[in-house]
Amino acid sequence: MFGLLFFILFAPGVSEFICTSSDLELSYTFCDSTAHDFMFNLTPCSMNESVWKAALTWIPRSDIHFLKIVFNVWYDGAKAFHWRELLCSGGDDEYSMCGTLKGETLVSAFDIKGLRITFPKGNYNVVLQGFSDDSENNMVICLNVTMIVKQDAF
Repeated sequence: MFGLLFFILFAPGVSEFICTSSDLELSYTFCDSTAHDFMFNLTPCSMNESVWKAALTWIPRSDIHFLKIVFNVWYDGAKAFHWRELLCSGGDDEYSMCGTLKGETLVSAFDIKGLRITFPKGNYNVVLQGFSDDSENNMVICLNVTMIVKQDAF
């Protein structure tokens, strides 16, 4: 079953339903109370696929010369997964989003290849944070995603 995950995030504090399929359900809020201009498209909406196609449109509130992404996943109240990735360092960066200026529209398409972790059936809280510094003091974006995995992986 192929689904489409598409959301536009403009209003702070509003929980939005993202997608549902036979094996996955997603909804989100922003972690802060500031309005954002953000759009994310992901196909398919399924945990059973090895490659997801993603498209991102975002108007950042600060320059993106340095960008560190931090993922934290909680399952049944316990931290289940933690991952950090430096996407932009200000030097010879491979991602097209690097160098985007505050207020400029960032448009990027990319693949998310294969899950590195298998998620058992259950409810997950996923916090995605983006920082403009290595010390993780200057957050440029934060999403709180509720993920419900409806069936165990095969």
